Amino acid sequence: MAVLKLHLDEFDEVDYDLIAIHSSLEDYRLAYFINQKLAITLGKNKEEVGVTIKEGEALFSKFTFDDQHNDILWSLIPNKNEVIITKKSTGQNLFLDTTVEIATKVYLLPELKKVDYFLKIENNNNTLNLDEIMRAIKSINRISTVYAVVPENIKSKNNLIF
Repeated sequence: MAVLKLHLDEFDEVDYDLIAIHSSLEDYRLAYFINQKLAITLGKNKEEVGVTIKEGEALFSKFTFDDQHNDILWSLIPNKNEVIITKKSTGQNLFLDTTVEIATKVYLLPELKKVDYFLKIENNNNTLNLDEIMRAIKSINRISTVYAVVPENIKSKNNLIF
């Protein structure tokens, strides 16, 4: 009987481009301005990106556009989110036996904490010019900087699988 082996390296192939965006805009406004500059139609997706942390699960909103003509999938995801945890107050203090809400910041990619949003372009295969895309996004008001990120250098790149 023949033995088949699967190597995990075969599934670790990166077939997307990742653009980091630093901006103070809300996610829906950023998606609107990107739609205007790049002539795409990013829309809010009902499915959110979930990241498991020790306190529970954090959900990140996602805006997507499926360009079926070119077989390219665009996704805009925020890097930062807050998880509110309710804890019962313990110890000797004035507010004994009360519930306390604690807000914890969660990052999609913790090694890039300064980044506000990521634009993930799947199946590009050099069809689109990334420099032109970044230049168009950079021209949007209230965006401080835009740059390409090399996915191979990210430790938590499994959070980008959705």
